[in-house]
Amino acid sequence: MSAEPTRALERSLPEAVRGLCRRLRDAGYRSWVVGGCVRDQVLSELRAGGESGVRNDWDVATNALPEEVMRLFRRVIPTGIKHGTVTVMLDGEGYEVTTLRGETTYSDGRRPDSVYFVDDIVADLARRDFTINAMAYDPLESSLIDPFDGMDDLRAGVLRAVGNPGERFAEDGLRVLRAARFAATLEVEIEPATARAIEPSLASYAKVSPERIRDEWMKTMKAERPSRAFEVMKDHGLLAISAPELLESVDCEQNRHHGFDVWGHTMACMNACPPSPVLRVAGLLHDVGKPRSRAFSDKTNDYTFYEHERIGAEIAEPMLTRLRFSNDERARIVALVRHHLICYDAAWSDAAVRRWIKRVSPELLTDLYELNRADVLGKGRDASDDLDRLAALKERVARLMAAGAAMTTKDLAVNGHDLMSELGMKPGPDLGKVLVALLDEVIETPELNLRETLLERARELVAGGA
Repeated sequence: MSAEPTRALERSLPEAVRGLCRRLRDAGYRSWVVGGCVRDQVLSELRAGGESGVRNDWDVATNALPEEVMRLFRRVIPTGIKHGTVTVMLDGEGYEVTTLRGETTYSDGRRPDSVYFVDDIVADLARRDFTINAMAYDPLESSLIDPFDGMDDLRAGVLRAVGNPGERFAEDGLRVLRAARFAATLEVEIEPATARAIEPSLASYAKVSPERIRDEWMKTMKAERPSRAFEVMKDHGLLAISAPELLESVDCEQNRHHGFDVWGHTMACMNACPPSPVLRVAGLLHDVGKPRSRAFSDKTNDYTFYEHERIGAEIAEPMLTRLRFSNDERARIVALVRHHLICYDAAWSDAAVRRWIKRVSPELLTDLYELNRADVLGKGRDASDDLDRLAALKERVARLMAAGAAMTTKDLAVNGHDLMSELGMKPGPDLGKVLVALLDEVIETPELNLRETLLERARELVAGGA
């Protein structure tokens, strides 16, 4: 076998991993680097101009039992010792070391009911999901072990299950979603027999926890074109199980100024977003409310989608909750969906711009600009006018922010402590209402943002029962 595919592995392999394998060899054991780190390094070498292949997760397989590994190294964490995995800590980094193993049945469609240890690297690789993940590299002999022709599949840009695809997918339901993810992140095509096995395996996929689905989605969003994965999910039934709300946009016609239907526009918008997972999920969901708000207008002889951004936010909230997105992720995505429609006009007064900033919140501005830009680019038509309007809005916002315009109650010349000490107010909702009322007035007239002026106005509001 040519040494070419192992060149990237030799260059990038941390010396700590090489030393780990050397320690195992000196104790009479064999070891190999396995999994995604091998795949990505080989792929970086095969593809001219491909990714650098830099990784910090280097997994090692060995014929040493977990207890033997723990005896050989000073600091070892038994992270998954039941399944043969420990984490060896070297120079502050953790390296997973797993004993070669085979697996029994998967009753829950997620984990093997039990594992048994083997002494053959090929037998260990045979239990893996796809051929491109079933390669092993011996760093001490600089040799690649590739019993299922994963390197040929990488060269051909093909994703193929190891052995019988139906059996592989039945073992772990997440594998069908991983197939979709790899189609996007590795830019490969799913081999026909492997693709045909996805739909018959959906019962196993339905057992996958929402947390694992969310994690795969977030990994997918780092691809150049995450739409490749979501097309696979749509075509093979995965979205019908995990996110049926998205399917409502399929074949939903847009109005005439779009070059795509809602689904096509959604995919184009998501791809056009910068590779921030949260931002791209917002791109995926930004028009999820359009099918439910779509109506035909006799006046314009076209379709309208009034309040689709509000409806979309209402759809996105429970969907993201169901998929176990964190509270911060969910709040940010829902806010982006709610405010993604920017209808800026040069006739807006400075006060109108300030009101808009307050409504969307200054913290959301950067992502909102990016989402709006992606939304415009994803319409499939000339975007120059819309991009010019966005640039003009950004310039005005930057000017007003630089001028020190108050956008939140924290920007006021008084705070809650001032109102309590000067006006005798008590902590509670009334205090917050007065601060918000003061902010509204300062947004309209920035010159009012003076301590004594605001304290006097606060006295009037309290006296008036505000």
